[in-house]
Amino acid sequence: MIRLKNAYKYYRQGENIIKGLNNVSLEIAEHEFVSIMGPSGSGKSTVMNILGCLDRLSEGEYYLDGIDARRADERRLASLRSNYIGFVFQSFNLIPRLTARQNIELPLIYRGVDRSSRRKRADEMLERMRLVNRAEHLPNELSGGQRQRVAIARALIGEPRVILADEPTGSLDSITGKSIMSLFRELHENGATIVLITHAKEVADYAGRIMYLSDGRLS
Repeated sequence: MIRLKNAYKYYRQGENIIKGLNNVSLEIAEHEFVSIMGPSGSGKSTVMNILGCLDRLSEGEYYLDGIDARRADERRLASLRSNYIGFVFQSFNLIPRLTARQNIELPLIYRGVDRSSRRKRADEMLERMRLVNRAEHLPNELSGGQRQRVAIARALIGEPRVILADEPTGSLDSITGKSIMSLFRELHENGATIVLITHAKEVADYAGRIMYLSDGRLS
């Protein structure tokens, strides 16, 4: 499903060139649950952006389900993000003025899905996430765990091939964090391919395989 080969990402910082990724190669199979661990500044966010087609490699190869992402134009990259990838972020990234249901519907609006179909699928996701009684609540009326469940529902509603989760429990207390990670485990058992970015070993341990990043290098 995912293949990086000899991947480099360079950033200019004044007169210096910083290697965000330094000759990284990895393969992730369909239906696999993988954690990528590393401290702050190790390159985790860079990997997330590359895998999510939010940024491009400076050198190397990236194939998503056999598609050469490095050679794709911006329209093709947008299509890959829309049709292949569901994003879950530490900060939830919900739109404050929209209800839980409306936030969940957003990916389908971008795809041009009609209102009736959007509503039906959003309500199915609300039920799946045990949020039916929070459908009309705004994000600031929800707990941290509820906001993260809305974010996960939004990521899943488009039936993505891959879920990319960047520190999904970082803003949550330990009990709520365990609940969210149990949900990721359940999603994996139901067939999802999950790539989890984290600095926390207890979170990474939910995955079937753990990789480690340090100074842009993978081990």
